[in-house]
Amino acid sequence: MRIRALCATAITVVVTAGPAVQVAHARGDLDCSDFSFQEDAQAEFNRDRNDPNRLDDDHGRGRDDDIACEDLPRRVSPVAPIATPPPTVSPLPTRGVRGGLGGSSGPSDFEVAAGAGLAVGALGLTLGYVVYRRRLGSGS
Repeated sequence: MRIRALCATAITVVVTAGPAVQVAHARGDLDCSDFSFQEDAQAEFNRDRNDPNRLDDDHGRGRDDDIACEDLPRRVSPVAPIATPPPTVSPLPTRGVRGGLGGSSGPSDFEVAAGAGLAVGALGLTLGYVVYRRRLGSGS
């Protein structure tokens, strides 16, 4: 019985935490082949001027010149920032507190009763199953 419980616990942990394992991996070393355009590589190089990814490696053609991945093609036209329109000002509510429920309203009485009922029902079923298994195991 303990082996089954231990296996079930281990499987539950693996199924629960397994999908999150990929998120924990750090980003690997970047090379010039990871970028399509020189401007993208330059932006990454500008984030850390110590160049841990060796994006400014000139392959023995002289001293590093702070230009990343010089062999990559450049964009045809420079990307200009898109002007954002000014935000529209919304009018203030006129009805004050009676203007609507909003996000600060709590659960209704029915929702509290339903949640408590489900919790008590689950507890009752669990206890009933435990009593059933003990009686079955004792042979009475």
